[in-house]
Amino acid sequence: MEGSRFVLVLALTLTAITPTLSTYHSATLLNVRHREKVTRLHFYLFDIISGTKPSAVEVARPKGTKYDKSATPFGSVWAIDDALREGPEFTSKVVGNAQGLYVSSVQDENSLGLVMYADFGFTTGKFNGSSFSVFSRNPITEPGERELAVVGGRGRFRMAKGFVKVKTQFLNVTNGDAILEYKVTLVHY
Repeated sequence: MEGSRFVLVLALTLTAITPTLSTYHSATLLNVRHREKVTRLHFYLFDIISGTKPSAVEVARPKGTKYDKSATPFGSVWAIDDALREGPEFTSKVVGNAQGLYVSSVQDENSLGLVMYADFGFTTGKFNGSSFSVFSRNPITEPGERELAVVGGRGRFRMAKGFVKVKTQFLNVTNGDAILEYKVTLVHY
């Protein structure tokens, strides 16, 4: 028994003091300057909450708002898979979709404001398979155009930055359905 302890202690001691042969690997790439491109996009986002097949569904609601009858009570979280179309009509060609989350961030009952985390992906045309990401505040009921921040992209929009000008084309304040016009300016490689 004592011999076993001695062997165990010896093995642990030798393991602790034995030098480990390992190397750190790192590769530094030359800073190659790519030419920046500017792309401008124009489309309409259809955010449909009502009906039998909504494109936005509530996934969480704070306990204190259970009696709030507004379409998007403060603190509620929505998952979206909204169609992107060429025009403001439901018959317009679908060019992609916006997937992500938004959080109702305005406590005033007479306003509607969201913080949006969404990826705008394209499924047709020149930008098929590419997307850009938005993470920004969106005060829906403000008149005129609102500005959102583009924080990244993939595919043809890799390393994108830029902004989105959003204008509400249609808003049903009773059920929350909306059609939004998006004018996007992307700077990317």
